[in-house]
Amino acid sequence: MLTNKNLNKLNTLKSPFAITLKSVFIFLMLSFIATSVMASGGTETPEDMTGTVYGIIALLVFVLAYSLVIGEEFLHLRKSKPVLVAAGIIWILVGLSYNQIGEPHAAGIAVKHNIEEYAELLLFLLAAMTYINALEERGVFDALRGWLVSKGFSLKTVFWITGLLAFLISPIADNLTTALLMAAVAMAVGTGNTSFVVLACINIVVAANAGGAFSPFGDITTLMVWQKGIVQFEQFFALIVPSLVNWMVPAIIMSFAIPKGNPEPIEAEVVVKKGGFIMIALFLFTIAMAVSFHNFLHLPPVLGMMTGLGLLKLFAYYLKKTGHIPDESMQNTALQLEGTHSEGKKSEYDIFSILARAEWDTLMFFYGVILCVGGLGTLGYLAMVSEALYIGTGIMGSGVTGANVLVGILSAIVDNIPVMFAVLTMNPDMSLGQWLLVTLTAGVGGSLLSIGSAAGVALMGQARGIYTFFAHLKWAWAIALGYAASIWVHLWINADLMTTAINMPK
Repeated sequence: MLTNKNLNKLNTLKSPFAITLKSVFIFLMLSFIATSVMASGGTETPEDMTGTVYGIIALLVFVLAYSLVIGEEFLHLRKSKPVLVAAGIIWILVGLSYNQIGEPHAAGIAVKHNIEEYAELLLFLLAAMTYINALEERGVFDALRGWLVSKGFSLKTVFWITGLLAFLISPIADNLTTALLMAAVAMAVGTGNTSFVVLACINIVVAANAGGAFSPFGDITTLMVWQKGIVQFEQFFALIVPSLVNWMVPAIIMSFAIPKGNPEPIEAEVVVKKGGFIMIALFLFTIAMAVSFHNFLHLPPVLGMMTGLGLLKLFAYYLKKTGHIPDESMQNTALQLEGTHSEGKKSEYDIFSILARAEWDTLMFFYGVILCVGGLGTLGYLAMVSEALYIGTGIMGSGVTGANVLVGILSAIVDNIPVMFAVLTMNPDMSLGQWLLVTLTAGVGGSLLSIGSAAGVALMGQARGIYTFFAHLKWAWAIALGYAASIWVHLWINADLMTTAINMPK
């Protein structure tokens, strides 16, 4: 998500994964729409237009666009471009569908709800990105890299340190912000070592998602369950051990593939620039505000993030007025925005230059996905498959446990937020243990694929060309072992909760 130092490109992974990709994609077509489309909001009970010409075309458009997203590293086509076009086409089809049945305003209401959801995500991510870019420009991550190297840590030790920190920090902060922070450190330490960077990024994504699964503040899905009143605050901590197992199993397996040796020594001492430590304090205070706004004031967390961004801008004004000169990369960004050249141009600190360095391709990708998913939801695809999950014998007769396991697999194909929203909307009659199970699977299931969680998608932008869909897919089998082990551990140590009744709001 950030533009860091130039890193070597990862050799393109060839077709040994093609068969796996095809099977994943077939599964996507059959099941993605089932659980993700409920992000649409709008009409409370969407009309069933899944069998109409408009509905079928909309599904095909989305499948085509997502195919191009998955093939980004081969096609060299930014992932935001196809989904932006697909979103527009799908909502044209939604509008035509509802006009045809005499409800011309229903589509407009639904799409406005989607845009509102995206606006909160956009502003939250933009604030987080700006802080991380600002900390990078102040040399905070370079200083941390220098500390790690000065301590004589090997690459394997750094692998475990970044993973452990991601697991421990994500329950307090959100897993996306945690992943961005730790990945920036791993990329700084492993500059030029693509094998290490890939493994470290995968480890961080898995650890951040696992750590966020046992805390109401660790992931948006846990916040949703907690806010709904289904699981109480202290009850989430029953998932600590299963979450730890979910991270440890693939981490131990991947650790054997970590290249030997220590990071290259730093020739010059790295010093945090003026204001760097104050920015760290501001960032921590911003995270605390985001949590407090939601927990105590019942306001969207994005308000806390944007307030913190305002504090960062005020501090940047202080740096500007005290005559601080930014680094060369930030100065060049500012001059490019102004359309000028560096000759004769006075350098001064400009926070908007840092903001401009956000990964806009990733932000636009989120827009396209949310709008595409919302459009499919408005066409009624959720209702078509929701009964197969929890009504009667469940999917393929596997019962509630099987359905909850499947929810986690689905969250690997799409973001877990709409998946969990779909489950909460269906409001199945489950025990406390089953609600904790679906909370766990929705939280950690997104680690199976790089596109399954916001942390994974963000790191694909941050380590562009190195941490990719196929690089993550290579280790999906190890992550799947951790996924299965965490479910088994939960069913074992929390067996008494599997029969504990819960007063579910109706």
